[in-house]
Order: sequence, then structure tokens, then C-alpha cells
Amino acid sequence: MSFSVEDVNELFGPELELIGDAELAGKVGECWIEAARLGGWKSASQVEEMPFTLLLDTRGIGFASHTRAVVRGALGLAEAMEKEFGEKLPRPIDKDVLVAGALLHDVGKLLEIEGDGKGGYRRSRNGKLFRHPISGAMLAHRLGLPDEVAHCIAVHSREGEGFHRSLEAQIIHDADFATFDPLKLEDAGKLL
Repeated sequence: MSFSVEDVNELFGPELELIGDAELAGKVGECWIEAARLGGWKSASQVEEMPFTLLLDTRGIGFASHTRAVVRGALGLAEAMEKEFGEKLPRPIDKDVLVAGALLHDVGKLLEIEGDGKGGYRRSRNGKLFRHPISGAMLAHRLGLPDEVAHCIAVHSREGEGFHRSLEAQIIHDADFATFDPLKLEDAGKLL
């Protein structure tokens, strides 16, 4: 049994349908399949259950749920910005790049995290060499995804601090941290 197109569609079918460019949507799916193969993930349920971070208690929020929340959050933010700012935006938001980048922002975690053999998770050998924004961007580039999408992956996290972010990458970064920071604050006892 290996991770397949059916697994990708089970996890992210509705989100993939939001990408207007069918070729880009197909490459996003291929990226998930290749990352799962390289990381040893065999099924949609394994990816769904995997924690989205090892840095804090995720309170049972799985990796795929986090990814879907980032896609929806990025789209919601983009739609609010377009509605409120309109032509005042520096340029139109590329929704295909936004959705593809949001879907793949953490794809490198399939290489960064592995099961520990005891029902938990740990950083893999690959994860000790490369954090997920780097491994994910390298994989996306190798599979022929557009540079704009690989850029969103590469700079969505702390690796992007102080570096130029595209409009889409900044929106993905904000949506990602909006799903992470409340848990981090709660973990530290600072969430009211």
C-alpha cells in the first residue's frame, strides 16, 4: 500500500478544486504523493493524524486539518483584502498560486517528521538536516511547480523572516501563524 492520488483527493480534494489551472493542481497532487513516498507515509489517515508541529501540544489537531485551515484562512484573508482594498492592493492576488502555496506550505513536514515506533512522533534524519520550508521548496522545484509556489513554501515560516515575500507568500504566512500562535500562547499560559 502506498500513498496515492485517492489519498490526496481524500485529504485535499475540495481545496485542489479551487485551483483553476488543472496542470498546477495536478502538480500539487504529485508533490504530496512524492513527499509521502519519500517520508514513508502510506495512507491519508496517517497524514491526517500526524501532528502539524512537534513544537507544542496540538490538542489533537492533525496535519491535514491544519493545512486545510491555512488554505481557507489564506483565501478568506485574500477575499477580505480584495473587497476592502480593491485596486489599492499592489497587484491582483494570484489565487492559484495562493491555494497551491497554502496547500504545500508544510509538505516538507512529511520529510521532517516520522513515527517514533511508540505511537508518537519525532524529527526524522531529513528533518535534522533541513526544516520543512527548505525540503518542501526543494521538492516543489524538483517536480516543476512554479517558482512562485516554491517561494511561498520557502518563506512561509521563520526562514522567510527579513526576506522579501510575495503578496501570496505573506498571506500564507499570516494564515499559518494565525493557526499556530494561539496554541503557542495557550501552551505558555499567556492566552486569555
